[in-house]
Amino acid sequence: MTLKKFSLSVAFTFLSAFNIWAQADPTAFTSGSYQQILAANADRPFMLVIWSINCPSCLKDMELLSNIHKSRPDLKMIMLAADEPGATEQIQQILKKHQLTGIENWAYADDNTEKLQYEIDPKWYGELPRTYFFDKAHQRTGVSGVLTQEDYDAMFAKIL
Repeated sequence: MTLKKFSLSVAFTFLSAFNIWAQADPTAFTSGSYQQILAANADRPFMLVIWSINCPSCLKDMELLSNIHKSRPDLKMIMLAADEPGATEQIQQILKKHQLTGIENWAYADDNTEKLQYEIDPKWYGELPRTYFFDKAHQRTGVSGVLTQEDYDAMFAKIL
């Protein structure tokens, strides 16, 4: 094999592996996953966006979230799809369409959604979209509903 063919082979393998990673299914969100997310992001500000494929406001917000991710790659953004466990393909299609497959993505993997919601926030009743902003000490602010760019910027100023 020539060096050129070898280089092309290595490049193709790398791109294929990257493509598989970038399109991987969201991580299963079960009891204990919220604490796992907090532990994995200790001493780091981040944003947790909870959305659903059945939430028109959530889907409308995806383009803005994509733009925020592109303009602020240093900001840790975690997406959590609050859908039934069988919706993985639809979730993945929406994330891919909005170029959000390369960030940390989770999806409900338990039919007891109320329990999962309670673990995240006992004062949250499941309204979507729901966004949590965590500062580096993990003091959090939860906001329900669609946010504007100005809303996001104001929250980022508080947590970063």
